[in-house]
Amino acid sequence: MRPSTASKTALSTSLMRALHTRADTYPIINDPWGDRLVPESAREGVRQRALSAAATSEDSIAEASSDAIIDAWLRASPAYATVVTRSRYAEDALHLAVARGVRQYVLIGAGFDSYALRTPMEARHIDIYDVDHPATQTFKRQRIEECGLSLRNSVYFVAADLSTESLASVLAKSPFDSTKPAFFSWLGVTMYLSREANLVSLLAIAQSSAPGSELVFTYLDTEAFRAEPDSAPKALSEIRRSVASIGEPFLSAFDPRTLADDLRGVGFELEEDLDDFQLVDRYDPRGLNGLKAAKLSHIAHARMTGISEHGAA
Repeated sequence: MRPSTASKTALSTSLMRALHTRADTYPIINDPWGDRLVPESAREGVRQRALSAAATSEDSIAEASSDAIIDAWLRASPAYATVVTRSRYAEDALHLAVARGVRQYVLIGAGFDSYALRTPMEARHIDIYDVDHPATQTFKRQRIEECGLSLRNSVYFVAADLSTESLASVLAKSPFDSTKPAFFSWLGVTMYLSREANLVSLLAIAQSSAPGSELVFTYLDTEAFRAEPDSAPKALSEIRRSVASIGEPFLSAFDPRTLADDLRGVGFELEEDLDDFQLVDRYDPRGLNGLKAAKLSHIAHARMTGISEHGAA
């Protein structure tokens, strides 16, 4: 992501969540905010990408409304089901943690996530820390103000470039209490970082939290990078080309077979690891929403136990 601009993938995934809420038959999340928070200028950029991707049939869609073009392109994205199901999974795990007494929620790389605007009653008492790059977060806060929306006093925006400062030092500048358990979500981020940066980030999360804290994060399978470009799954090749074209290329992955060891080395115990097919089976088992798994990524749920003597490897 260029330092001076908001993440384009964050804007697109926000629109996907809103589209699912608005148009799919039996939505598994209720997140209408993308349609309000994403400005018309950004929507036009998405529309142009949609038209470019459908160049061979442009004549047939050029007369369609801008909204219809955007919706069709977003729904056809291989990432659509992943974006929807990962949000539901993360919030299910969060609400179970809240029921157990966790009172702090930290969204790392929050993008245009709107949980602070739609927090359910049973979680209204928690503190929410929205952590992201200053460019994306400034844009998001501006849009919230322009929409005339207000947030609870227990919502904290924490602007940070985690490539130059640690999560622990960033959270130390906020009311976050590192002596009490917290729930961390880290969705759609690890694939844009190097393996070393990911391990450092996982260690930083562990160092920022108390035992009993939990983390949900998404990652690409290393098979995605082992495959030759021509033999990689079509959906994966398509999404890799798409994100690279907007300056946000995939850089690394984890091996599901060694993930538990990777996490144990930085202070976490793996609780669950699901791929896209398992997520769709869990949340749309009868196919009522037409969600199609694309073998793009995994989602992992881990619990903080304490940092080993070896640390990150």
